[in-house]
Amino acid sequence: MKKRSFFGTCGMILPGALCLLLISCSSIEIKSSYDDAGYFQKTKVEQAKEDQKITTSTLIEKPMRGIGEKGPLLINPAEAILIALENNKAFTIERMKPSLQKTSEEDQKSVFDPVFTAGISRSWAKTRKEATGGGYTRSVVEQNSGQAGLSEYLPTGTDIGIDFSTDRTKSDLSGDQNVTGAGLSVNQALLNGFGLNVNLASLRQAKIDTASSEYELRGYAETLVSQVESTYWDYILAQKRIDIFTRSLDLANKQLQETEERVRLGALSESEIYAARAEVALRREALINARSILAQTHLRLLRLLNPPGVDLWKREIIPSEKPQIPNITLGDVEEHVKVAMRWRTDLNQARLQLRSGALDLIKTKNGLLPVLDMFINLGKTGYADSFRDSADDTIEGESHDWQAGLNFSYPIGNRAARARYTRAQITQRQSEEALGNMEQLVQVDVRSAYIEINRAKEQVEATAATRRFQEETLRVETEKFRVGKSTSILVASAQRDLVQSQISEIEAIINHIKALIEIYRLEGSLLEHRGINAPGREPVEAPPAETF
Repeated sequence: MKKRSFFGTCGMILPGALCLLLISCSSIEIKSSYDDAGYFQKTKVEQAKEDQKITTSTLIEKPMRGIGEKGPLLINPAEAILIALENNKAFTIERMKPSLQKTSEEDQKSVFDPVFTAGISRSWAKTRKEATGGGYTRSVVEQNSGQAGLSEYLPTGTDIGIDFSTDRTKSDLSGDQNVTGAGLSVNQALLNGFGLNVNLASLRQAKIDTASSEYELRGYAETLVSQVESTYWDYILAQKRIDIFTRSLDLANKQLQETEERVRLGALSESEIYAARAEVALRREALINARSILAQTHLRLLRLLNPPGVDLWKREIIPSEKPQIPNITLGDVEEHVKVAMRWRTDLNQARLQLRSGALDLIKTKNGLLPVLDMFINLGKTGYADSFRDSADDTIEGESHDWQAGLNFSYPIGNRAARARYTRAQITQRQSEEALGNMEQLVQVDVRSAYIEINRAKEQVEATAATRRFQEETLRVETEKFRVGKSTSILVASAQRDLVQSQISEIEAIINHIKALIEIYRLEGSLLEHRGINAPGREPVEAPPAETF
């Protein structure tokens, strides 16, 4: 009965422990809302002119209009964004960071991986001893040993292991002897290192770090999209400036010709020619500066887009979108603030930092506890002349052993652990204050951007009215000059005012467009408005504040 009792116990414990070792890896998978987050996807673009929105549905299957490896780039803002997301060098580097960070998760998971060990050895010894009755005795001992084991550290704070061993000794004096053994060892932490929360804290922190890198990538993408769109409209503005200055230069040349003709006829004094010539030189200077600005903006836009093909810096860009007053009505500023509180990537990263800090508190608080481990070791050993008989004796024989006990340790004072816990508490409080400060800064950003949009919208109407008045002023001044009631200086002044009003009008329209881009970026909704699918979309809830 004793044999059956012990054999029955081991027969249940050993297979059960083996199964536990084999399946425990799957039991520690921690699914979160950040798992399997995809990277940025290029999408089919349908330009909605009323709000510059890029809608998305399926992956691009055909090249976009005007996009090739050679020739000019005929693009609208939506296409410019997709080219940049695909080819921008800096963004390509940023896209690698979440995958790189995810390897840290695998490092932490490996702590709970089963470990298989095995070994074999062989020894041979020849001895020569002096016999009691005189003479010598010689003996040859040959020993072959083998062992295998499987062990694992479980998230519960449990070390569990199974080992099997066999040892065969062959001697010309004592004959053959086989010893086979099997054992199960379990070590369970009862205080320090006990429980899922402590043992999974590092893995959960690694997952938080991966999620944080995804939010960081989303924030970088929003910045890139904003830069591409703003630079696109700056490029159009630079082109419009050249058009305006070119027309104004033509107008100044015509004014100079008319002035010279009237001086030749004696209708004007010769001094009027110098004013007209000075105005032509001034317009030429403005045109030169405008061309330089266009060339610099062209380089900035090419760097952001980095389109495929050769001769990057020589590729011509032809914007296909005309600047128009956006037909968008913003809601109440409080609604935009709520969106920012939900989607701003830096806020979500700060909240993730709070979660990581809460896990630090769990780990460091656990370090205040003493080490108290309970251990149990069960074993059976069989002896026989052959391996098969020794294995049978291991299972059915009466030879068995067990050991159980407790191990305790605690450093007097435990100052290192206390210092780590205090540091974690202070860091967590600091992170909470930093989050509150960041929330205030976000509100200032969004509210300031909202004010700027309203200003830019009103400025569009004001500059349009100014331009109409300046056109009328120039017409009147030109008529007065032709009848001898005005001077070249007054006409030139009216022309300069008209040029400035024309530039101010187009600047106001483009500034309004850029102000909309900026508020979407500051509230974290720019990618949503452009229909771009990216990781880091889900908002993060900050953990409840811990009372210290």
